[in-house]
Amino acid sequence: MPPTKEKASNQNIFVAVRCRPMNDAETAERCYSVIDTDSENRTVVVRERPQTGSSSKTYTFDKVFGTRSKQVDVYNAVVKPAIDEVIAGYNCTIFVYGQTGTGKTFTMEGERSAEHLRWEDDPMAGIVPRSLAHLFETLESMDCEFSMRASYLELYNEELFDLLGATECDTKMRIYEDASRKGSVVIQGLEEVVVRNKHEVYNIMKRGSQRRQTASTILNATSSRSHTVFTVTIHLKENTVDGEELVKTGKLNLVDLAGSENIGRSGAVDKRAREAGNINQSLLTLGRVITALVDRKPHVPYRESKLTRILQDSLGGKTKTSIIATISPANSNFEETLSTLEYAHRAKNIQNNPEVNQKLTKKNLIKEYNEEIERLRKDLQSARDKNGIYLSEENYREMQHQLASQADLLKTQDQDLQSLNKDHVELTDTYAKTVDVLKATQTDLEKTSTELEATKKYS
Repeated sequence: MPPTKEKASNQNIFVAVRCRPMNDAETAERCYSVIDTDSENRTVVVRERPQTGSSSKTYTFDKVFGTRSKQVDVYNAVVKPAIDEVIAGYNCTIFVYGQTGTGKTFTMEGERSAEHLRWEDDPMAGIVPRSLAHLFETLESMDCEFSMRASYLELYNEELFDLLGATECDTKMRIYEDASRKGSVVIQGLEEVVVRNKHEVYNIMKRGSQRRQTASTILNATSSRSHTVFTVTIHLKENTVDGEELVKTGKLNLVDLAGSENIGRSGAVDKRAREAGNINQSLLTLGRVITALVDRKPHVPYRESKLTRILQDSLGGKTKTSIIATISPANSNFEETLSTLEYAHRAKNIQNNPEVNQKLTKKNLIKEYNEEIERLRKDLQSARDKNGIYLSEENYREMQHQLASQADLLKTQDQDLQSLNKDHVELTDTYAKTVDVLKATQTDLEKTSTELEATKKYS
């Protein structure tokens, strides 16, 4: 019998804010700072004007990084604790969100200062290379048998692409529900590359980044035009006190969201404007999902965007999640900065229910494989005897997807019906009470009228 799953208590999403320094363009435009960060008190103050007396708004977060913060500071505070959780068998997600040009991709991927520097020693290295190097070092120090795989997914114009795929062709991929883990999804045909050592990280990242959609806009010379999810999956073998072998699985999702963009200010036209529209639309859906979760609404619109479907388990699901919101200090970005901070502040109230992935014994793994072999044998026999139902795997998966969508729609409609029935009961009750009050008022009126008539006779 497999071990039962361990559950952590409900946890709020961890939210950090990072403010980048003024860039050359903002300095040339004589912009001034409207942001004050206090790392010690974990607050961000936004002022309309630099004067002390001007109106301001203060936000408190789990962690705040000022303009002088280093890459390693962000990693140690936000990502380092998640590495231990992944090794313990949890799924963890870290994603960066913010206006275009505020340093999201720099925070997530970083840069390489020199070839001879190790990733973990490079001051410019981002979260992805540091986390993989950290994972390798920790697992190697544990002196245990393990494997590590990485995948790199891109969501561009609401279409999915594999950035580590063996072929260069832009094959659109499909997304399906994961039957083994409610709320999770499976990407059809997404390639997982084996990572043999931490020195391979640079080549894997370079290979994926070269195929990612970027373009130059007024606000950012290398603006990301797509969302990406870099996923690291580890399998760890351990032995029980009885000498039984167990396989433990942990997953780390590193999500770099494309920047929210004011099309008028960014100068995006034609194709770039359509890209920005799709980016903003998916981020708006993400905002609606966050609002629905915070307000505890019965229906959460995960299915309105592929981005929210991918992040479903990370928002209100069984994953441990952290968000890094990146902002600009310049007054020219005041509205966008305020929007990002409001977004991040709402996300603080989302609660996840982290659950450790089930450990599988060698016996159970063999049993699962045997059941799969038996199922495939029956399918093969039916195909040979021509006494079964035949359809391609793609059509079957599409049919399953449609059934799942219909089930969700029925569930939503059922919830709406229950809500309407509840409203009907409340209105009926209110109506009955109003009728009773009306009858009582009429009785009082008749009594008062009788008394008035009697008073007139004696006067």
